[in-house]
Formats: sequence, structure tokens, C-alpha cells
Amino acid sequence: MKILANDGLDQSGIDALTESGFEVITQKVPQEFLADFINEHQIRTLLVRSATEVRKELIDACPSLEIIGRGGVGMDNIDVEYARSKNIHVINTPSASSASVAELVFAHLFCGARFLQDSNRKMPLLGDSQFNQLKKTYAAGIELRGKTIGIVGMGRIGQEVARIALGLGMRVIAADNNIGKASIKVKFYNNQFINVDIETEPLEDVLKHADFITLHVPAQKEGCMIGAPEISKMKDGVVIINCSRGGVVEEDALLEALNSGKVAFAGLDVFNNEPTPSKEILNHPKISLTPHTGASTVEAQDRIGLSLAEQICSILQIH
Repeated sequence: MKILANDGLDQSGIDALTESGFEVITQKVPQEFLADFINEHQIRTLLVRSATEVRKELIDACPSLEIIGRGGVGMDNIDVEYARSKNIHVINTPSASSASVAELVFAHLFCGARFLQDSNRKMPLLGDSQFNQLKKTYAAGIELRGKTIGIVGMGRIGQEVARIALGLGMRVIAADNNIGKASIKVKFYNNQFINVDIETEPLEDVLKHADFITLHVPAQKEGCMIGAPEISKMKDGVVIINCSRGGVVEEDALLEALNSGKVAFAGLDVFNNEPTPSKEILNHPKISLTPHTGASTVEAQDRIGLSLAEQICSILQIH
């Protein structure tokens, strides 16, 4: 029984599948040769992340496929309903990387609050000659404690963001059309915890009242979620973080708002036109940048590998 992990798989997942009798192939097969490879090797399970696309044409061309797995949350690179209509199991790992993405949100927030994205660029160039001037330039940092964070999308990742924010002493407000209330359990090191109920609000209210806005929603099928009209409703000096999907924030509108000062800072892990983001976005001094690495931690990849292995064995009834 052969499994093709076309975008890679953590060793924990490979080991678990191998012990259950699978042959795991981690060779990266180019998209245009994928159907031929699957058919030649009679692949029953195809595992992908965000790079490989599994569309109707590939599904039709590969009758041996029984399972399509996505290592991660979003499955916009898979024609999920069509695959299921062909009696193919489609699985993902919705909770495995939530903590990793949430922590990256705060990496970007802390970065912007203390100008790290700019000081990290300028200190190596000017730190030995203009130290005092740089110290003055970066002297107006802010604390997150006591500020209001608006979470758009209160699924697993949004709730992890809320946990961290509450632990930092932030006020949390949220918008989600599908979730009316979320109960957040904030744990402390000595086994103590508190429960905080967060009732969601209309998006417009969250945009109006939040100091920081972080987005945790699927790819938008029609247009963006945050464009110029939405930004105009936000506080002056707001911060926008997008670790969800490229296209959720309209990049031209974001650039205009950053240049005018309406938006003080942005943190982006995802972009339009990946893997070739806009040069203007990449070079803007008020944007903290990561190359779509929200789920890319050792711990998350370990959980993703094990979760996929468990689901595959369960589907195929292998113990």
C-alpha cells in the first residue's frame, strides 16, 4: 500500500505509517507529472500541503486514489466535494497547527509594537554609527497589555489567539458568522486556569473598536474581506495581521493605508500571488514578513504527521 507525500511529511508520520505496513514515498513530483506517477505506482493515498493542487482533472485521471490528505487546515487547493462525490476520503489536520499559527500572530504583533522589523534591518547597517539616532527613532514602542485585539474568525486558531491575548492581559473581541460564543480556557503553569466566554459581534463593530485586528478565515471566493471600505471603519493607527490566506486583505488598500498612517503596521504570513509576492509589500518598512510559515514548527509538523497517520489507518482499518 503506497502513500505519496508530495509536499513532504514529518518523520513521526512516516514512522507511524511504515510500522502499519505502508510504503511512504516523499519524492516531490512536479504537478504536470503527478497523474502519471500516481498511476504508475498505484498510489492509494496522496498527501499534500499547500503547494500541490488536487483538482478534478487529477482526481479523474487517478482511479487508484482512495484518500487525499492535507497536512494543515485549509483545503482550498483540493476539490473536496468532487473528490468525495467519487467516494474518495478527504482528510486534514485542523487542530495540529493552531498553536503554532497563533504564536506567529503574536510574533508579528510584538515585532510591530517595538519596530523590530525595521530595527533588525537598520542596526547592522547603522548601529555602530547612528546608535543614538536609532534609539530615538524606536523609542515610541507600545505594550500589548490593556489593548483590544479583534479576532476575525473564532475557529481553532482564533481561539488559540484569544488564549494568548487573555494571558497577556488584552481585551478580546471577535467576529464570526458561524460561532455565537466561544468559551476560552486559559491554562497556567501550575495547573490553574480560568474560563472566559467571548460572545462574537458584527464584523463592523470589531473593526471599529479593535487596536489590533487578526484574521483567521478561509480563502475568499469572491473578492477580499478587508479592503479600503473596511479599513476606513477602523481606528486610526490600527494594526492588521494576516496569517490566514492571501487575498483576504486587499494589498493595494493596505499599502495606501500604511502610507497614509491610517494603519500603523501590518504583519503578513500570506500574500497575493504566492510564491512571488509584490515587491512593494516585501520592501515596505511597516510590514513584518514571514513566507507562509504559520504551521512550520517542529511541534506542529510532528502533530500533523501523527494525525494523518492515525486517520489513514482508521479509514483503511489498519491497527
